[in-house]
Amino acid sequence: MCDRLMNGLCDGREMRIPARFNGPPGSGNGGWCAGVFAAATGAAPGGAARQVTLRLPPPLETELQVRGDSVYADGALVAEVAEATGPGPGTDPVSWETAVAAARDYPGFTHHPFPTCFVCGPERAEGDGLRIFPGPLPDGRTAAPWTVPDEVSLPLLWAALDCPGGWTAIKEDRPYVLGRIAVAVDALPEPGVRCVITGEVAELAGRKALVDSAAYGPDGRRLAVARATWISTT
Repeated sequence: MCDRLMNGLCDGREMRIPARFNGPPGSGNGGWCAGVFAAATGAAPGGAARQVTLRLPPPLETELQVRGDSVYADGALVAEVAEATGPGPGTDPVSWETAVAAARDYPGFTHHPFPTCFVCGPERAEGDGLRIFPGPLPDGRTAAPWTVPDEVSLPLLWAALDCPGGWTAIKEDRPYVLGRIAVAVDALPEPGVRCVITGEVAELAGRKALVDSAAYGPDGRRLAVARATWISTT
């Protein structure tokens, strides 16, 4: 169901993605939009895992209609939502200090295909974007520190799980975008707490990358886990 935690963008079975929540220029951040679509079709913390498949880049500032478990814009299918049998194993946690150190080497600081991305864009101001900067770990995974903003919602946690997984596959000469994501949320974090997000590649095959990610609270408890398919645009 839609509520204020989604910034009032939903009204019954209609919704709009505000321009603030962009990923690539002109379209919505895949993780945040997928979380909105999942919540609009019944997903909730502690509930069954949901999978969202993006059929088109989610348009911004456009009226979207929810019909059953599908989302449309002007009659075109944008996304499909389904229950997920399991979002994957996730990735192990690291300490806050380790995540902070990894973030210093975030490759997006020097080369970013979408530098204004709501989640991982370094050109977004504090309090505007999430500014989650996943840096490399010695074992090939990524880790990012995340101080949770005052406004917490299911879509926000889905968004936080999105890019840290993607950056395990993104290369300077080969950008990727989200195609599908499955998420299981045990609990939402409290506003203002320090969380750690980790990511890992499960499989690379041609233009597709299967990646895992997980979010951990300040006490080390796992809050959510995701498995996503990212698709290279080149």
